[in-house]
Order: sequence, then C-alpha cells, then structure tokens
Amino acid sequence: MNINRILSLALCLAVAACGGGAGHGDGRGEHAHDDVRHPEGTYGGDGHDGGTHAEEIHAGERAHSGEISLPAEKAEAAGVVSEIIRPGTFRDVIVTGGDVESAPGDAVTVVANVSGVVAFTGTMAEGLSVAKGQQLFSIKSDGLLDGDPVSRARIEYEAAKAEYERASGLVDDRIVSRKEFESIRAAYETARLRYEAIAGGDVSGGAAVKSPAAGYISGFAVNEGDYVSVGQTLATVSGNSRLYLSADVSERYSAWLPRIEEANFRLQSGDMVYSTAELGGKLVSYGRNTGEASPYIPVTFSFDRHDGIIPGSYAEIWLLGKERDNVISLPVSALTEEQGVYFVYVQLDEDCYRKQEVKTGATDGQRTEILSGVNDGDRVVVEGAIHVKLASASNAIPAHTHNH
Repeated sequence: MNINRILSLALCLAVAACGGGAGHGDGRGEHAHDDVRHPEGTYGGDGHDGGTHAEEIHAGERAHSGEISLPAEKAEAAGVVSEIIRPGTFRDVIVTGGDVESAPGDAVTVVANVSGVVAFTGTMAEGLSVAKGQQLFSIKSDGLLDGDPVSRARIEYEAAKAEYERASGLVDDRIVSRKEFESIRAAYETARLRYEAIAGGDVSGGAAVKSPAAGYISGFAVNEGDYVSVGQTLATVSGNSRLYLSADVSERYSAWLPRIEEANFRLQSGDMVYSTAELGGKLVSYGRNTGEASPYIPVTFSFDRHDGIIPGSYAEIWLLGKERDNVISLPVSALTEEQGVYFVYVQLDEDCYRKQEVKTGATDGQRTEILSGVNDGDRVVVEGAIHVKLASASNAIPAHTHNH
C-alpha cells in the first residue's frame, strides 16, 4: 500500500476520534459556553454566577414601571408631606407688579428750627431706629450775621426767669397784681420752652433738632456741614406702622377691578409670599382711569408693617377677584418644572410614589390651579417634592406591583 494513502487514512481517523469526544464526552460540545438558567438563579456552562445579571433584569423592569421608592422614615426626615386633594374654591387672578410704599401720614419730615450749619448727632444712617424726641442734628450759628439763636434764647429765658421769680415774691403782698403776674409767668414759660426746644439741654452744642416721631430714618436731605435755613427739610422718619401696596394694572382689566378685594405679593428680594388679608390689609382704592404719565390703572392696599417688608421695594403682585367653586388647586411647593412642563408626585403607598405630569392654570402666588393630571382623592406630595424628585434618579422600588 502506498505510504501516502496510509498516512492520510491515519489522519482522518484521528480527527474523527477528536470530534466524537467533544460532542459526547461531557455533554457540552459546541454549546459548552451557552448560559443555561437553573432554578437556583445561577447559570451553568462555564461555572460563572448569574445572580447579578438577574438583578439587573428585575431593576430594569422596576425602572420602566415609573414608580419611585422613598422609605417613609427618609421621607419624614426630608420634610416630605402629602395630602389628599379635594376640589375647593379658587379666585380669579390678575398677575401684575407694583411697589411697597410708606402710607401717607406715616412718614414725618424733620426740619431745621434755626438757620445755621448742620451737624449730625452721633452715627446717622438710613434705617436707623429712632425714638420720639431723640436728637438727630444740631445747628450752630456762631459767627453768622444774626448771631447765635441759642444764645439769644438763653438770654431771653434767663431774663424772663428772673422777672418771674421777682413777681412771685410780690404777688401775695399785692405789690404785683394777679393779672400782671399771670402775664409775667406766661412770658417766662414761653421763653423756657423756646430755649429748651432749640438748645436741647446743651448750651454749647447749638440748636438741637429732634425726631417728632418714633420710627426709622428713611432718607436724608442734607449732608453734615451744609448751611440750612429755618424750615428746610433735613431728613424723613418713617413710622412703618402701615404700608401701602400699589399695583399697576393694565387697562384691559378695568372691568375686573370692582371685584378685587385682596392681594398676594412677593418682594423681588425674597421668596416669601405675603397676603394683605393676613397682614390686616384692606383695599384703599382703585383708579377709574389711567394716569397722565402711565398707561396703567393704580390699585392700592394698606396693610400692617411686617419685618422684612421695606418701603420702596418692588413686588410681584397677584390681585384676587371672584371665587370659583369645584377647582382642584395645589400649593406651588407641590410642583416641579422641567423644560416648561410641570409635574407632581402622587403617593401610591407609604414608600412608593409616581411622577405625574399636570396641566396648570392660574396661580395666586400660594396655590396653582390644576386643569388635568390629578383627580379628586389622589394623595399628592405638597411639601418636599424636590426630595422625591432626587430619589427618582437614584432608587428603584422593591419587586412588587400596584394595581390602582
């Protein structure tokens, strides 16, 4: 037999033997590395554990459910509060802007009582609290043509005092008549009051200018060292006991104005929303026409001063009109916004929430009208919604389902 044929036959037999062993020896063959699922949750084949892959599958199923897990104890610690929503009343709203101002008569003007050079008494600044009768300025007239008014007042006072004391010892002996004595006493009292008013008890300090009311310094009209005349304005003191909220309303809302009774407002400098009703406020007036210098109609409220509300501040204002019944509304804190779309979080059970898109209507600064997305009886997160939103990005609920 040819040697080449013998070698070829031997090679074929060897290959056949290897193929048979791979296909039947241990039962794996060409599928030796396929994953085979076992009841215990592990995978056969190459011996690797398949549990991690199984958990990823379940997590994916939960993520697609749209439900968010936030354990009750963590929600409470984060300040998450939910409530069952019910339809109620909601007012028509006009959204506009305006200013907070001192109420007329609440601010008083401090004026110079003599002519001279003004000096500040101590450290003076806007916003400083002052008491009624507290000295704010002194005015000195030394070297001026008319002389020092304090010195003149002192001389007049001392002369009137001496005359009064002399007459007091003679009236009982009828050397001075009762009528003459009363005239002398009146002249003395007038001179005393004038002297005390402008001297302030300090003869060397010039004429004292005192605050006519308690409050806060809201502005200065002069600088230290300026020459002032009698009656010239030196400063303004605001009592701030009552403030005005003045809203500028477009003329297209003129027909609504008779129905306006209250307002909510928020200062540009903060997030707090105030209510004129809660601050003892009332509608003072609304304009019947636009002003000469403005195309807007003024609407004015007065209210009690509150710490943090500063006259002169700009405010965003919600004017509240006629009530509407059977309206679903939520606190503005219940809403989160993403690219112009608003969402709330509906609580499904103690630890589970669902993100829900809603369509919004009017807002009064404190609550927002909900047109669609939630229904009567839904339990919605009204405080701490941002914490549920953060949980939605990092947590998945345990493997259970809800039928709602």
